Amino acid sequence: MSGTLRLVPGAPPPQGLPGRTAPAARSRRRPSWAADPLDALAEEMAEVCAAAVHPDEIAAHLESEGLTGEQIQRRYGRRDTFEAAAELFARVPRAFPEPPPAPDPWRGDPGTALLRGLVFTLPGLGYALAAPFLTGPPDRLGLPAGTGALAASALAAWAWNQALAHRAYAALAAGGRAAAGRVLRVGAPAGVPIALAAALATAAPLPAPGAALIFAAGQAVYLAAATVLLVLARERLLLFALLPLALGAAALPLLPPEAVRAALPAAAVCAAVAAAVRETVRAARDGTGGAEEGGATAGGALPARRASVPYGLFGLGCGVLTALAALGGTLWHGAGTAPAGPVVVALSLSMGAAEWLLYRCRSLALAALARSTTAAGLRWRAAGALGVCLAGYLAALAALVLATAALWPGGPPADPARLPAVLALGAVLWTGLLLQAFGAARTPAAVTAAAAALCTAAPLWLHPGPPGPDTVLTAVCAAAALVLLAAAAALLGRITTHR
Repeated sequence: MSGTLRLVPGAPPPQGLPGRTAPAARSRRRPSWAADPLDALAEEMAEVCAAAVHPDEIAAHLESEGLTGEQIQRRYGRRDTFEAAAELFARVPRAFPEPPPAPDPWRGDPGTALLRGLVFTLPGLGYALAAPFLTGPPDRLGLPAGTGALAASALAAWAWNQALAHRAYAALAAGGRAAAGRVLRVGAPAGVPIALAAALATAAPLPAPGAALIFAAGQAVYLAAATVLLVLARERLLLFALLPLALGAAALPLLPPEAVRAALPAAAVCAAVAAAVRETVRAARDGTGGAEEGGATAGGALPARRASVPYGLFGLGCGVLTALAALGGTLWHGAGTAPAGPVVVALSLSMGAAEWLLYRCRSLALAALARSTTAAGLRWRAAGALGVCLAGYLAALAALVLATAALWPGGPPADPARLPAVLALGAVLWTGLLLQAFGAARTPAAVTAAAAALCTAAPLWLHPGPPGPDTVLTAVCAAAALVLLAAAAALLGRITTHR
């Protein structure tokens, strides 16, 4: 039939019959059995749709991909972008992704901790090399000749340099290495005459040989130089400076000439001073290049000098407690009781492990904050992190005490009554350092100062009978450690602590 319109498969649709106007194009409803093209788009944008909190977020994403309203109509059969976004929002269930894990700012380096433990311990070899110069009759307290002057010089230098280190670290945070170098250039030399004055004042009632006073001066100079290098993170230079002491101690039986014995500690002190001067000069030169100039503005101003006093008081209290742990038997029972050298060596070596575990505790507490959904949960998790890290430090300290006592040349076996005293003292040191790391310095300063005063006065009102120096030190330090642990647990359990 010639008048019948015939549709050929594959041919384009007719444009209209002759003499008739083509009707307007109308959208046709998709059959129920046909696949919805929006399903493929929902699968493609699953992550975006699941993380969205409103359909407008999906619409904005569609527009950012270049999809216009006309394209939405032609491809997906919806009126516009917002209709398609609303359907996508309804189809895909909410599944908000967890934020990516943030980098841990408290990741400690075990190698650095070991290195710092070595540089804390190696200076003790200087006492072994200088032993022939420190001979003489015991003083009226029963201590070896010159012990009082050396202890007073060390305690004064220790307290001063603890306060100086806090101020230098504050300067490092506020103005970079240049600012820290300026603080150290002024503060480190200023502590030397203070330590010497303490040695001379002690030498008046407790006479000391001239060699002991010279050694006390070298000790004060070394501690000042070591503070500079440790604050500026130059532990390796300090280790190199201490190599003469290590070599001399290794060849101690082959070093009979007194001149060689005296030259090795002097060489170590000179090397440490030279390295400290070099690093402070470099810090000042680095600060002139412009990289450090914005540090003071970005980090803030330095705190008042009085803010560093609690850190120095804490150092003094810890120094007195450590000295009593080593010399308590002599002070209590008089001459004939050997100083507990292994205790000091073990405590010095343990400072490397203590520093690493301080970083670890802060890291675990930060992770506890991320996992906790309630304040009570944070408190429990933070207390668990505190307990684990403290137990780890005490285990390391106990192993070091037993090892140093076993390896100490000519020394008696380890006294079982002394180990609890050393562990209680270690708990005071570690928890006090943890509180200081969070800026809470007044509590550990007050607690350690009170503990040192009680232990120092104990021989006056308990001597000569029981309970004895180790029992007193154990009881006082255990009570102090419990107070500091309670303060540390309360501090770590607060959300604002970890900001």
